[in-house]
Amino acid sequence: MTCEEAEVLLHALIDGELDAGHAREVETHIEGCPHCAELMQEYREISQAMAATDLRYKAPLELRRRIEKALPQPQAAPSRRSVLRGFAMGSAVSAMAATGLVAIVLRNDDAQRIEAEVVSAHLRSLQAGHLIDVVSTDQHTVKPWFNGKLDVSPPVIDLTAQGFTLIGGRLDYVDARAIGAVVYRRRQHVINLFVAQTANTERHAAKISTLQGFNIRRWSDHGLNYWAVSDIGADELTEFGDKFETAMQANKEG
Repeated sequence: MTCEEAEVLLHALIDGELDAGHAREVETHIEGCPHCAELMQEYREISQAMAATDLRYKAPLELRRRIEKALPQPQAAPSRRSVLRGFAMGSAVSAMAATGLVAIVLRNDDAQRIEAEVVSAHLRSLQAGHLIDVVSTDQHTVKPWFNGKLDVSPPVIDLTAQGFTLIGGRLDYVDARAIGAVVYRRRQHVINLFVAQTANTERHAAKISTLQGFNIRRWSDHGLNYWAVSDIGADELTEFGDKFETAMQANKEG
């Protein structure tokens, strides 16, 4: 095991996320490598300091207001006429949904809501023991792990040579359904690439947005929606997405 490979797995070793085989390999490397042993000690001290600090996240007031506004408001008992009017309105909404009109009206709100959910999922993943379900720098190990766990397995691309190290994957939940998260590392920064199936097979060009201090690169292609989330700069996240899409295209052509 090289120092570069060991450094990728040090955090996973501290958090108890490695299987016995990988843990033994890393520990063996650390015993004979002063550099990695010193790095391991630094990570442990950081982990202990974080555990002793209150890092609870407080949602912004605006989010609370939006949630309260979306909740049903107390109302008097409905009259017979209002009940009938409600049935009529429900039928109209159903008809609109069947023609796709509701999707058009709600698209922007849904996109913003889902972006908020993927940022929340990214934050959850940074807690100890939540980042990775399958630990590996090998795309041929990570991709098969998703088989049978999701309707469609997310594509897994090895971008280590381009500066974005694949470190594993996990299942996460966004928009009340299970989706795949492929995890990369850029220096000491985590990039979560969330992938979800969609009925729309059209390609939508990438858009960059920022929420709660995290950058999000969102795009769609061949029936899959992608959200890359990280605290790295927007330019680096754009670079990550561009390299991922280029590698995907090369795989299809090959």
